[in-house]
Amino acid sequence: MKIVIDDKIPYIRETMSRLTDNAVYLKGAEIGPADVSDADALIVRTRTRCDERLLRGSRVKFIATATIGFDHIDAGYLRRAGIEWMSCPGCNAASVAQYVRSVLLLLRREHGAHLAGMTLGIVGCGHVGSKVKAVAEEYGMRVLVNDPPRQERGDAGTFVTLADIEREADVITFHVPLTKDSSHATHHLADAAFFNRLGRKPVIINTSRGGVVDNAALLDAIIYNKVTDAVIDTWENEPRISLPLLSRVWIGTPHIAGYSADGKVNADNMVVKGLCRHFGLPLPPAITPPLLPADFVPASDDDTLRLQLYNPLSDSTRLKAAPDSFEELRGNYPLRREWYT
Repeated sequence: MKIVIDDKIPYIRETMSRLTDNAVYLKGAEIGPADVSDADALIVRTRTRCDERLLRGSRVKFIATATIGFDHIDAGYLRRAGIEWMSCPGCNAASVAQYVRSVLLLLRREHGAHLAGMTLGIVGCGHVGSKVKAVAEEYGMRVLVNDPPRQERGDAGTFVTLADIEREADVITFHVPLTKDSSHATHHLADAAFFNRLGRKPVIINTSRGGVVDNAALLDAIIYNKVTDAVIDTWENEPRISLPLLSRVWIGTPHIAGYSADGKVNADNMVVKGLCRHFGLPLPPAITPPLLPADFVPASDDDTLRLQLYNPLSDSTRLKAAPDSFEELRGNYPLRREWYT
């Protein structure tokens, strides 16, 4: 069985060697029709567009994307072609929540923010948003949740309109998929009109998809003082991101909010389970994340330890110093754990 795998998916090679003697590792953005023509399965990330152009005439029968998002998957074509596919919903939710928690701690530590007196607006409250909600409530923040699909399904919880968040939030964080054609399209959800309606000059955080926030409109909002600051992890036109916007945001990172070792291992195990189920293979032992270095000395208080484990300013400094290295910074991301073990 031949499996083509994005070479930046970590911790998975030993397990793949147990399942096949024909695993081929390639750069995700460079996987082409010739590479997959005789492949049985693909394991990819967001940089591989899985559509008819890539797959027509191939023998691929199973695709797994080791990511929460799947806007790079042409689900309609795969269905017509009889190709099963899967994503990994929730795999890195705790990692993204760690990122947002660190931002909140930095707001308190570096900007003097009193979190318990602030209102956090969460746009999208699924796997990630629900964890962010718990973090904010832990710090005594008032939380407003906007999630029309969940509200329409009758899910438990109190929901508000986006207008409520625009009017009342001190921090607004986005955790939605990127959609253009649904009844609740999220493409450019935060556009010029959105920024013009803001009531409190909030801090904007986007860790969802780049196109959810109109990057040109956000730059204008920063320039014209409509927002206090911005924390951007996902960008339009990655990896060729807006350099003027990067220079203006407080924290700008290269799409790594979900890149903890724990989150990556979760995705690996979900992918392996799906692959084994599809092809009827015995499930190998679960993959576990690497340990922190032996010389790691944890801080005595939890919040200092949390920033010791992960401070997004470090990633921001690296990206701002070398924005052309966006993909390299993602592909060679250092070890990051969600908690000290």
